Amino acid sequence: MSDTKVYFLNGGTLLLDGYHIWWNQGPGGPVRIPAYSVLIEHREGRFLIDTGFDYDHTMKYLAFEKPTQTEDQTILGSLKLLGLEARDIDVVFNSHFHFDHCGGNKHFPHARKICHKDELAQACNPEVFEHLGYSDLSFSVAAAEARGRTDELRHGQTEENTRFELVEGDFELARGVHMIFTPGHTVGHYSVMVERAGDRPMLLVLDAAYTRRNFETLCQASFHIDPVKGVASIRRLKELAEKHDAELFFSHDMEAFQTYRCAPEFYA
Repeated sequence: MSDTKVYFLNGGTLLLDGYHIWWNQGPGGPVRIPAYSVLIEHREGRFLIDTGFDYDHTMKYLAFEKPTQTEDQTILGSLKLLGLEARDIDVVFNSHFHFDHCGGNKHFPHARKICHKDELAQACNPEVFEHLGYSDLSFSVAAAEARGRTDELRHGQTEENTRFELVEGDFELARGVHMIFTPGHTVGHYSVMVERAGDRPMLLVLDAAYTRRNFETLCQASFHIDPVKGVASIRRLKELAEKHDAELFFSHDMEAFQTYRCAPEFYA
């Protein structure tokens, strides 16, 4: 769309072992990865895709991932770089509810919130191997209550201001902003394709494939609930990328991320 702008909001970095990034392949050893959110400015409103990680939460529950995050890399600091405040965001869409994608949700009580119909239920009652991934429950009173963690909710959070509109399958979030259901990493994971006037569409793979290598070799990260669906989702994204000649963007690929335009720069 001619008046659509896409901003990458740099949210800092985390540290993972290579075997977690490239499941059953490696090589092992520490690998520092980026974490970011995406702001889509559109004639229909401002849409925030994911909200990054909360530094204090990560240090409390996942300190072994050695987070780095400056003030400008917090979700509010990133918006400030664009002259925006939390209240300027109309919609928060969570691709999934792992801690590095929902840590800033608590700052947007006024915004419409949207997620897959099964993702919220999974965060309330995750598999035993998903507990650390779904460790930040500050995005949802329902999830926090279901897991006995209401003490961690932001002061003043209510069920009303953390209620989600539940969706399923593929759909259009706004004209030219296509949400692509890509389960496997989690039960309700979404990727995003954004049309651009006179340019290639942007395909935000997100956690369906952490890096270009994951994408090209069909090797998903070790953090997943269904590896068979995960491979099918990568294959589907590869087909979409070829069909639409889309430009690919990966969630946790440091080499690729260093070439991306980050806010205040943008894609149009």
